[in-house]
Amino acid sequence: MKIGFVGLGNMGLPMCKRLVAAKYRVKVFDLKPESVIAAQNCGAIAARSAAEAASEVDLFLTSLPRPEHVREVMIDSQALAQLGANSIWVDLTTNQQELLVDLAAKAPTGVKVLDSPVTGAVDGARNGRLTLFVGGDAETVAKVKPILENLGKVIHCGGLGTGNVVKLVTNQLWFVAAAAIGEGFATGISNGVELGTLWQAIKESVGDSFVARHDAPSIFAGHYDPSFSLDLCLKDLGLITELGRQVNADLPMTRAAVEAFTMARDRYGKDAAELHVAKRIEDDANISMRLDGDWTPPWQA
Repeated sequence: MKIGFVGLGNMGLPMCKRLVAAKYRVKVFDLKPESVIAAQNCGAIAARSAAEAASEVDLFLTSLPRPEHVREVMIDSQALAQLGANSIWVDLTTNQQELLVDLAAKAPTGVKVLDSPVTGAVDGARNGRLTLFVGGDAETVAKVKPILENLGKVIHCGGLGTGNVVKLVTNQLWFVAAAAIGEGFATGISNGVELGTLWQAIKESVGDSFVARHDAPSIFAGHYDPSFSLDLCLKDLGLITELGRQVNADLPMTRAAVEAFTMARDRYGKDAAELHVAKRIEDDANISMRLDGDWTPPWQA
């Protein structure tokens, strides 16, 4: 199986490395030469362009920050046109359902298209513990599932684009929880509860969540997890808001999450780490959420 891979960022590079470690022949491209070199050092083959990475492969994977980057790679850089008959393109980007359907309609005859956004953070990508939400026809999903399982658990969500709907719903819930945990920590600390005790109680109660277990240590350590930026959080929240327009009801929790992340972005800048949404509360309340511990950064776990 020959694989092309474009997009060697915080998530893409560790996913690529896992495929190389699984003995697949992986041809890679990224706009950052240092990322391509890092992939080469692990056994990947460098391509000179996205189009070259897409040519003469059985499976083409893209892992990019934004929908517009997917369009640039697939249309402007002509990667889509280079895909051969019977090849499969799987987009790992958190993307727009409409864009994927449009690009699939423009694909050469015989090319199958799946969307498969991922969740599980950088440590999940490094250790093959991601969850992949796959949208597309069942036969094509079955063909690529053994390969994608090198990256984590595969969940078939339905037709093309449904993988992104599911991913955005999971992010919708994550953003609400991430915005809320800073409020919870601040409320407990300001009323006399020691942070370590409060955290333990949250994890052993109805307040438990992925955010409490996985993300809180990034707040305690004070780096707030720079592997994902506030700008990307708001990009996803914009996509979530688009999906929410299909709901015939008000969604106040989602609206509040948009407001919380926007306040953090406006104060700390678009490139600030995602959990600055909690730091904003910390700074305004003039309290510290530092907690001593062996907090391994997610990008090293």
